[in-house]
Amino acid sequence: MNICVYGASSKTIDAQFTDAGHALGVLIAQHGYGLVFGGGDNGMMGAVACGAHDGGGRVTGIAPRFFNVDGILYPHCDELIYTDTMRERKQKMEDLSGAFIVTPGGIGTFEEFFEILTLKQLNQTKKPLVILSTAGYYDSMFAMMRHTADTNFMSEKTFDLIKIVDTPEQAIEYIEHYVEREVDVEELRQLK
Repeated sequence: MNICVYGASSKTIDAQFTDAGHALGVLIAQHGYGLVFGGGDNGMMGAVACGAHDGGGRVTGIAPRFFNVDGILYPHCDELIYTDTMRERKQKMEDLSGAFIVTPGGIGTFEEFFEILTLKQLNQTKKPLVILSTAGYYDSMFAMMRHTADTNFMSEKTFDLIKIVDTPEQAIEYIEHYVEREVDVEELRQLK
């Protein structure tokens, strides 16, 4: 199975985040999984890819052709798949993966997370979705989601579709013990 990891491409993020990303990549490889990621050489993407590579795992990068410029793409991918658009990139990442881990990131990472969460809510995927909230990175986003549920713009049941963890070890453990959960028709009607 491949695990898709989403995360930042920023070169300027704190080492506590990239260290956790590297550890996650190593664990993915040690547990016999392949890594699917956005192909970037920097930030969380590069850290996770480097960790998976260091751990002896298979690394598959997926990037739009316009990213193919010096210093952008991770140079040690076992396979690098090019797409024409960002939308095609996301679809290919989803198609090749059996689970998703969201690491700290910016608006692109947020968008990827919310797309997979929406697909889970609509029973279009049943794959595990884990949020690695290193150093509480996603606390404020989940406070916003809590407010969304409290004001009836989102069902409380949406929180059952994701697992929020603090460490790479917890992320892998959740995936390894994941029990597929299908949202039933009545629940779908209640989801806002």
